[in-house]
Amino acid sequence: MGINWLGAGLAFVVGMGVSMMWYSPIGFGRLWWKLTGITPEQSKQAPTGNMAQLFLTNILFATGIAATHADTAGQALLVGAVAWAGASGSTLVQHNAFELKPAKLTIINTSYQLVLFLVMSLAISLL
Repeated sequence: MGINWLGAGLAFVVGMGVSMMWYSPIGFGRLWWKLTGITPEQSKQAPTGNMAQLFLTNILFATGIAATHADTAGQALLVGAVAWAGASGSTLVQHNAFELKPAKLTIINTSYQLVLFLVMSLAISLL
């Protein structure tokens, strides 16, 4: 049972694209900046370690999805949704609630994770 490394690579690239678009000014960046209190200038100064973490997280997730061998769009969406609900959505909602984060911020961040997981899952299933 091998891992579809080409699919994992494509999922990583697509995932990085979703990340860049979601938190850009044409996505939810302006509202995210407002809700977090982080300025665009501060975002630009984020350490390169943040990008390294994003890289590592996306490639690990892509590899994990590829290991499921979901080869239809329906299977891929199911894998992505279950992975999101179990690993991301549920924990982010819980943490944000305890940290008294604004509901809009929670929606932006959990929706991003859901879209990321679904798009990466679909990318893998296409190869």
